Amino acid sequence: MEWQRLESADTVAQAACDTILQAAEQAISARGGFHLVLAGGSTPAQCYRLLERSSADWQHWHIYFGDERCLPSSDPERNSRMAAEALTGKVSIPAGQIHPIPAELGAEQAARLYTEIIRLVMPFDLVLLGMGEDGHTASLFPGQQHPQDALVVPVHNAPKPPAERVSLTAGALGSCRQLLVLVTGPGKRQALREWRAGSPLPVAEIIPKGSATLLLDSDAAPDPMNS
Repeated sequence: MEWQRLESADTVAQAACDTILQAAEQAISARGGFHLVLAGGSTPAQCYRLLERSSADWQHWHIYFGDERCLPSSDPERNSRMAAEALTGKVSIPAGQIHPIPAELGAEQAARLYTEIIRLVMPFDLVLLGMGEDGHTASLFPGQQHPQDALVVPVHNAPKPPAERVSLTAGALGSCRQLLVLVTGPGKRQALREWRAGSPLPVAEIIPKGSATLLLDSDAAPDPMNS
Protein backbone atom coordinates (compact mmCIF):
# COMPACT_ATOMS: atom_id res chain seq x y z
CA MET A 1 0.00 0.00 0.00
CA GLU A 2 1.42 3.35 -1.07
CA TRP A 3 0.48 6.13 1.36
CA GLN A 4 0.09 9.64 -0.11
CA ARG A 5 -0.38 12.53 2.27
CA LEU A 6 -2.25 15.50 0.79
CA GLU A 7 -3.15 18.86 2.24
CA SER A 8 -6.92 18.62 2.68
CA ALA A 9 -10.06 16.61 2.02
CA ASP A 10 -10.55 18.74 -1.10
CA THR A 11 -7.19 17.71 -2.52
CA VAL A 12 -7.86 14.07 -1.62
CA ALA A 13 -11.15 14.19 -3.52
CA GLN A 14 -9.50 15.84 -6.52
CA ALA A 15 -6.63 13.34 -6.57
CA ALA A 16 -9.15 10.48 -6.39
CA CYS A 17 -11.13 11.98 -9.26
CA ASP A 18 -8.00 12.27 -11.40
CA THR A 19 -6.96 8.69 -10.58
CA ILE A 20 -10.37 7.28 -11.44
CA LEU A 21 -10.55 9.14 -14.76
CA GLN A 22 -7.09 7.89 -15.72
CA ALA A 23 -7.99 4.32 -14.76
CA ALA A 24 -11.20 4.57 -16.78
CA GLU A 25 -9.39 5.75 -19.89
CA GLN A 26 -6.85 2.94 -19.61
CA ALA A 27 -9.46 0.24 -18.96
CA ILE A 28 -11.69 1.31 -21.84
CA SER A 29 -8.72 1.43 -24.18
CA ALA A 30 -7.45 -1.99 -23.08
CA ARG A 31 -10.66 -3.94 -22.43
CA GLY A 32 -13.57 -1.91 -23.80
CA GLY A 33 -15.12 -1.04 -20.44
CA PHE A 34 -14.44 0.34 -16.97
CA HIS A 35 -15.75 -1.59 -13.95
CA LEU A 36 -15.74 0.62 -10.85
CA VAL A 37 -16.82 -0.16 -7.26
CA LEU A 38 -18.09 2.89 -5.38
CA ALA A 39 -17.88 3.66 -1.66
CA GLY A 40 -20.10 5.65 0.66
CA GLY A 41 -18.93 8.58 2.74
CA SER A 42 -18.45 12.33 2.47
CA THR A 43 -15.06 12.37 0.72
CA PRO A 44 -16.13 9.83 -1.93
CA ALA A 45 -19.27 11.92 -2.46
CA GLN A 46 -17.08 14.96 -3.04
CA CYS A 47 -15.07 12.94 -5.55
CA TYR A 48 -18.26 11.89 -7.36
CA ARG A 49 -19.34 15.52 -7.72
CA LEU A 50 -15.99 16.27 -9.35
CA LEU A 51 -16.33 13.28 -11.67
CA GLU A 52 -19.77 14.46 -12.73
CA ARG A 53 -18.23 17.65 -14.14
CA SER A 54 -15.77 15.74 -16.33
CA SER A 55 -16.18 14.60 -19.92
CA ALA A 56 -15.59 10.88 -19.39
CA ASP A 57 -16.63 8.15 -21.81
CA TRP A 58 -19.66 7.33 -19.66
CA GLN A 59 -21.15 4.84 -22.12
CA HIS A 60 -18.42 2.37 -21.19
CA TRP A 61 -18.58 2.72 -17.40
CA HIS A 62 -20.04 -0.07 -15.23
CA ILE A 63 -20.86 0.80 -11.61
CA TYR A 64 -20.98 -1.47 -8.56
CA PHE A 65 -21.09 -0.83 -4.81
CA GLY A 66 -18.88 -2.05 -1.99
CA ASP A 67 -21.72 -2.17 0.51
CA GLU A 68 -25.27 -1.06 1.18
CA ARG A 69 -27.66 -0.46 4.04
CA CYS A 70 -30.86 -2.50 4.20
CA LEU A 71 -33.17 0.44 3.64
CA PRO A 72 -35.76 1.26 0.95
CA SER A 73 -34.11 2.03 -2.39
CA SER A 74 -35.21 5.67 -2.19
CA ASP A 75 -33.86 6.25 1.33
CA PRO A 76 -31.33 9.12 1.40
CA GLU A 77 -29.06 7.05 3.65
CA ARG A 78 -28.47 4.52 0.90
CA ASN A 79 -25.06 4.59 -0.79
CA SER A 80 -26.71 4.07 -4.15
CA ARG A 81 -28.95 7.07 -3.54
CA MET A 82 -26.01 9.29 -2.62
CA ALA A 83 -24.15 8.15 -5.72
CA ALA A 84 -27.19 8.83 -7.92
CA GLU A 85 -27.53 12.36 -6.60
CA ALA A 86 -23.83 13.11 -7.00
CA LEU A 87 -22.91 11.17 -10.14
CA THR A 88 -24.76 8.22 -11.62
CA GLY A 89 -28.08 10.03 -11.99
CA LYS A 90 -26.46 13.01 -13.71
CA VAL A 91 -24.23 11.46 -16.37
CA SER A 92 -24.97 9.23 -19.34
CA ILE A 93 -23.96 5.85 -17.92
CA PRO A 94 -26.55 3.41 -19.33
CA ALA A 95 -29.01 2.39 -16.63
CA GLY A 96 -28.30 -1.28 -17.23
CA GLN A 97 -24.64 -0.69 -16.37
CA ILE A 98 -25.40 0.66 -12.88
CA HIS A 99 -25.70 -2.20 -10.41
CA PRO A 100 -26.99 -1.19 -6.95
CA ILE A 101 -27.09 -3.83 -4.24
CA PRO A 102 -30.78 -4.79 -3.79
CA ALA A 103 -30.53 -4.42 -0.02
CA GLU A 104 -34.20 -3.45 0.26
CA LEU A 105 -34.92 -7.17 -0.23
CA GLY A 106 -33.11 -8.05 3.00
CA ALA A 107 -29.48 -8.83 3.72
CA GLU A 108 -29.56 -12.55 2.93
CA GLN A 109 -31.36 -12.36 -0.41
CA ALA A 110 -29.45 -9.28 -1.52
CA ALA A 111 -26.11 -10.96 -0.80
CA ARG A 112 -27.11 -13.99 -2.89
CA LEU A 113 -28.30 -11.89 -5.82
CA TYR A 114 -25.32 -9.56 -5.83
CA THR A 115 -22.89 -12.46 -5.70
CA GLU A 116 -24.22 -13.62 -9.06
CA ILE A 117 -23.77 -10.13 -10.53
CA ILE A 118 -20.20 -9.47 -9.46
CA ARG A 119 -18.76 -12.95 -9.99
CA LEU A 120 -19.25 -12.42 -13.74
CA VAL A 121 -17.16 -9.24 -13.93
CA MET A 122 -14.32 -9.67 -11.43
CA PRO A 123 -11.60 -8.54 -11.24
CA PHE A 124 -12.83 -4.97 -11.06
CA ASP A 125 -10.76 -2.26 -12.69
CA LEU A 126 -10.84 -0.01 -9.62
CA VAL A 127 -12.27 -0.37 -6.12
CA LEU A 128 -12.80 2.79 -4.11
CA LEU A 129 -12.96 2.48 -0.31
CA GLY A 130 -13.16 4.68 2.73
CA MET A 131 -12.32 3.86 6.34
CA GLY A 132 -14.24 4.44 9.56
CA GLU A 133 -12.79 5.57 12.87
CA ASP A 134 -12.76 1.94 14.04
CA GLY A 135 -10.90 0.76 10.94
CA HIS A 136 -13.96 -0.68 9.21
CA THR A 137 -14.33 -0.46 5.44
CA ALA A 138 -17.44 -1.05 3.34
CA SER A 139 -19.60 -2.82 5.97
CA LEU A 140 -16.81 -5.06 7.25
CA PHE A 141 -16.47 -4.25 10.96
CA PRO A 142 -13.86 -5.26 13.56
CA GLY A 143 -14.60 -8.53 15.31
CA GLN A 144 -16.96 -9.89 12.67
CA GLN A 145 -16.26 -13.17 10.90
CA HIS A 146 -17.39 -14.04 7.38
CA PRO A 147 -16.98 -17.16 5.21
CA GLN A 148 -13.59 -17.18 3.53
CA ASP A 149 -14.97 -18.15 0.13
CA ALA A 150 -17.87 -15.68 0.05
CA LEU A 151 -17.93 -12.70 -2.31
CA VAL A 152 -20.89 -10.85 -0.77
CA VAL A 153 -22.17 -11.31 2.77
CA PRO A 154 -25.18 -10.30 4.84
CA VAL A 155 -24.12 -8.20 7.83
CA HIS A 156 -26.24 -8.40 10.96
CA ASN A 157 -25.84 -6.38 14.16
CA ALA A 158 -23.54 -3.78 12.63
CA PRO A 159 -22.18 -1.53 15.41
CA LYS A 160 -23.54 1.57 13.70
CA PRO A 161 -27.08 1.97 12.36
CA PRO A 162 -28.67 0.49 10.46
CA ALA A 163 -27.72 -2.89 11.91
CA GLU A 164 -28.68 -4.79 8.74
CA ARG A 165 -26.34 -4.35 5.78
CA VAL A 166 -24.79 -6.11 2.80
CA SER A 167 -21.09 -5.98 1.99
CA LEU A 168 -18.58 -7.25 -0.48
CA THR A 169 -15.97 -9.31 1.36
CA ALA A 170 -12.25 -8.62 1.66
CA GLY A 171 -11.67 -11.18 -1.08
CA ALA A 172 -14.10 -9.55 -3.49
CA LEU A 173 -12.87 -6.02 -2.77
CA GLY A 174 -9.30 -7.18 -3.29
CA SER A 175 -10.15 -8.67 -6.67
CA CYS A 176 -9.20 -5.51 -8.52
CA ARG A 177 -6.52 -4.08 -10.75
CA GLN A 178 -6.35 -0.93 -8.64
CA LEU A 179 -7.39 -0.18 -5.05
CA LEU A 180 -7.89 3.40 -3.88
CA VAL A 181 -8.59 4.18 -0.21
CA LEU A 182 -9.64 7.69 0.89
CA VAL A 183 -9.16 8.71 4.53
CA THR A 184 -9.78 12.22 5.83
CA GLY A 185 -10.31 13.93 9.18
CA PRO A 186 -8.66 13.76 12.61
CA GLY A 187 -11.03 11.04 13.82
CA LYS A 188 -9.25 8.52 11.59
CA ARG A 189 -5.75 9.18 12.93
CA GLN A 190 -5.71 6.47 15.61
CA ALA A 191 -6.98 3.80 13.23
CA LEU A 192 -4.26 4.76 10.77
CA ARG A 193 -1.65 4.43 13.51
CA GLU A 194 -2.96 0.95 14.27
CA TRP A 195 -2.95 0.04 10.59
CA ARG A 196 0.68 1.12 10.22
CA ALA A 197 1.51 -0.89 13.36
CA GLY A 198 0.08 -4.04 11.80
CA SER A 199 -3.22 -4.32 13.68
CA PRO A 200 -5.74 -6.63 11.96
CA LEU A 201 -8.24 -3.94 11.00
CA PRO A 202 -10.81 -4.82 8.33
CA VAL A 203 -9.38 -2.22 5.95
CA ALA A 204 -5.92 -3.81 6.31
CA GLU A 205 -7.29 -7.15 5.14
CA ILE A 206 -8.04 -5.89 1.62
CA ILE A 207 -5.15 -7.23 -0.45
CA PRO A 208 -5.58 -6.22 -4.10
CA LYS A 209 -4.36 -8.15 -7.10
CA GLY A 210 -2.94 -4.91 -8.52
CA SER A 211 -1.78 -1.57 -7.14
CA ALA A 212 -2.99 -0.02 -3.89
CA THR A 213 -2.92 3.64 -2.88
CA LEU A 214 -4.09 5.35 0.30
CA LEU A 215 -4.88 9.05 -0.06
CA LEU A 216 -5.07 10.82 3.30
CA ASP A 217 -5.27 14.45 4.33
CA SER A 218 -3.08 16.21 6.88
CA ASP A 219 -5.77 15.98 9.57
CA ALA A 220 -5.85 12.19 9.33
CA ALA A 221 -2.12 11.62 8.95
CA PRO A 222 -0.49 9.96 11.97
CA ASP A 223 2.73 11.65 13.05
CA PRO A 224 5.42 11.05 12.25
CA MET A 225 5.02 9.90 8.66
CA ASN A 226 6.56 10.89 5.41
CA SER A 227 4.55 13.12 3.11
